[in-house]
Amino acid sequence: MQKRFVTIWFRYLLADWLTIRRPELKMLPFVFSAPNHGRMLVTAANLPALAEGINMGMPVADARAIVPNLEVFDDKPGRAAKLLRGMGEWCIRYTPIIAIDMPDGLILDVSGCTHLWGGENAYLKEVVTRFRSKGYEVRAAMADTVGAAWAISRFGQVRPIIEPGGHTLALLPLPPAALRLEPLILQRLQKLGLTQIKSFIGMPRSVLRRRFGEELLLKLAQALGQADEVLTPIHIIAPYQERLPCLEPIRTAVGIEIAIKYLLEGLCKRLQSEGKGLRTAVLKCYRIDGKLVQANIGTNRATYNTSHLFKLFELKIAMIEPALGIELFVMEAPKVEDVDPVQEALWAGKPGLGALAVTELLDKLAGKVGVGAIHRYLPDEHYWPERSIKAATLQDKPTIAWRSDKPRPTQLLPRPEPIIVAYPSPDYPPILFVYKGKRYNIKKADGPERIECEWWLEGGQHRDYYNVEDEHGQRYWLFRLGHYASETSDQWFIHGFFA
Repeated sequence: MQKRFVTIWFRYLLADWLTIRRPELKMLPFVFSAPNHGRMLVTAANLPALAEGINMGMPVADARAIVPNLEVFDDKPGRAAKLLRGMGEWCIRYTPIIAIDMPDGLILDVSGCTHLWGGENAYLKEVVTRFRSKGYEVRAAMADTVGAAWAISRFGQVRPIIEPGGHTLALLPLPPAALRLEPLILQRLQKLGLTQIKSFIGMPRSVLRRRFGEELLLKLAQALGQADEVLTPIHIIAPYQERLPCLEPIRTAVGIEIAIKYLLEGLCKRLQSEGKGLRTAVLKCYRIDGKLVQANIGTNRATYNTSHLFKLFELKIAMIEPALGIELFVMEAPKVEDVDPVQEALWAGKPGLGALAVTELLDKLAGKVGVGAIHRYLPDEHYWPERSIKAATLQDKPTIAWRSDKPRPTQLLPRPEPIIVAYPSPDYPPILFVYKGKRYNIKKADGPERIECEWWLEGGQHRDYYNVEDEHGQRYWLFRLGHYASETSDQWFIHGFFA
């Protein structure tokens, strides 16, 4: 695929940002300033101020002497970077690979993207028009290399789109500053009368290296496409991702459903070809007002079943607010796993948690009530009841069997809670107990069942458990901690409830 890049230059980034928020400043000269070695220097200026002769780096005192009614605003550190990052995130709708070009630009890798907008001319016009409609004065250019696009956007005078393979000729008449060189190198070139790139591009590399250093050779090679230029994208692209730009903004639930089906089909087809299935998926909807709306789903096991995944997303459509319209849909699968081929037949089923219908049902329930509301537990090798179970996933296999020789309550409290009891004699079951201020009269009781303390984990006393039933037929699991002690009133606890 032919590599193509777009660079966007915000000529008056901070000034435009402030003018959008304070339109009354549009025709008034103003600057931003920041301290530098004890002096306040101009860091940014609007067009009226520049027209009066104010330049970047000029002391504010000198600028006020030129324009007495000059407005001066403090330039906060990092403001330009924050603005560019926000604009870069907004540009995700045009390409997934966007890098910040400090102090006033963006770099877009648009390889394979322009045809979605009807070609390169329509693509670049769309980007520039949208930024200018928001109030930013921009210049943009497209070329085979980042360096060539950057040079044309800042110094080009003829056309902003350089045809594939034509970047070398486009660079020749431009000044050396178009190569993003350091001021010291530019001064040396100026002294030697090398005022255009064509005046030194043909010189031997050894001569250029000796007079100007490696930086000139590197920048020139990057602009000509002879050396790679590594971009640092704003967002790391998900390995499994599908994008769907919309020619017209989508505002209806039907349109969102069609987009989800289209994205899932492409994503699942790729996953299936690689023997993988998704465990989590994220739908990102980029609205024309600049807002991002997301919907997430998760599955209990890896799958590429398009219809099942669509049913999970279908539960989320009502929460997606299109507002004025969605212009880009992005489907990502952040978590994928290998999928074993499953042979299904009408006469053969896979019972239990391994059944496909069970896992799909759990996925639907999780979409409605939340993943945190569904739990699975397996037996664990401990004596004390609160330690005898452990949380598990659907893929975990039990290492021991559930204990069934002794009755256990349906609901086990996370930790035993103290109760007040009355009993006819110390070694007999209680005849009543008081729990949370309510009295329970016991009619039947079984026990005791002694469970020793796990001394290798912590010190403590044994427990004598009783299964008791009150006058209303409700059953409880009570225990006495240790041997009977007449001087102790907090020996008895409730630990669970039977069905």
